[in-house]
Amino acid sequence: MRDAPGQRLPVNGRAVHVAQSGPEQPDHDGAWVVFEAGAGCGRTCWDAVRPLLADQARLITYDRAGRVRTGPLSTPLTVDGMADDLVALVEALVPGDFVLVAHSMGGLVARRAADRLRTRLRGLLLIDTLPEMSPVYDDESWARTTRQVDRMLAVAQALSRLRLFGRLLSANVRPYYPADTYETMLAEDFTPAGTAQTRREMRALAAALPGFRTDPPQPPTCPTILLSAAKPPSRRERQHALTREHQRRYVETLPHGRYESVDAAHLIHAEQPALVAARIRELLTT
Repeated sequence: MRDAPGQRLPVNGRAVHVAQSGPEQPDHDGAWVVFEAGAGCGRTCWDAVRPLLADQARLITYDRAGRVRTGPLSTPLTVDGMADDLVALVEALVPGDFVLVAHSMGGLVARRAADRLRTRLRGLLLIDTLPEMSPVYDDESWARTTRQVDRMLAVAQALSRLRLFGRLLSANVRPYYPADTYETMLAEDFTPAGTAQTRREMRALAAALPGFRTDPPQPPTCPTILLSAAKPPSRRERQHALTREHQRRYVETLPHGRYESVDAAHLIHAEQPALVAARIRELLTT
């Protein structure tokens, strides 16, 4: 199984599991990158990207509060709380400016955290993050989708006690990761506890969206790249096209924003790790 060195870092009265890699960078001039995973994912989802940057930057990946290596939650999980944890993690570990990389739901966490980290952000890379005004999040349709997803995850949570079912659930990620990383994902994420955490994160996202729509985070002032997945989910081509249009419109509102279509599905960092690493390098040198 994947070697998983790291530490449990206390943040805001709870803990996150943090793994650091890359060259030691003790001074303020070093290159630092912090990664924020999407819903249902943790530090291992970045394993295809990390080796490509291993000699160029100090890399910080972590598991949000409530995941297997962080221990149980004692308070409800919210997007604002996740953003608080991200800010506390950065303040504890990163001495100077840094690039923040976030996937999907993690992009909302990162944007909320960026309100307080903006003077330290060298760049922001959003990987297929949906802006809050996307039609996917329209009140009635999103509430219906949230209920459907939670019901499916509840079934998956029960069935994931069977290791074979966990392998079926994770079939979409297996081709993109080393065997040891995949086995770690299988042991941590595609289990009853891991699926329960995914349900908590999805509920936190649903609860946060009305607030994002009425009081969105301030636009990031640092160079920002949004990578948009060009491959739509099956039978959702029209909705996917609308989502991509809203991603493009969001980036156009930013003072230093850039939209980029990528020949990949939602897990761009798994399918196209070299491209993601190249965009991180670009932001590090901006």
